[in-house]
Amino acid sequence: MSITPERKAALIKEYATKDGDTGSPEVQVAILTERITNLTEHFKIHGKDNHSRRGLLKLVSTRRSLLDYVKRGNEARYQSLIERLGIRR
Repeated sequence: MSITPERKAALIKEYATKDGDTGSPEVQVAILTERITNLTEHFKIHGKDNHSRRGLLKLVSTRRSLLDYVKRGNEARYQSLIERLGIRR
């Protein structure tokens, strides 16, 4: 259910705003989106896994907070990010 270190490094490299960037909202949202996608696939097989479902809801909430933060700061940056990630809003 978690992402591999190689995949995480690829996401960081793709969404980083500058060299060595691991904490920008774009990178955090990209990593959370990957984890949410993996958990969504998990629930297609394990529908009654309510403990993991609670974790999924927390991930979605955290991602929503980060996206709201980006939107408050720069609307164009927000639009670009959700288009690149394929998030509907």
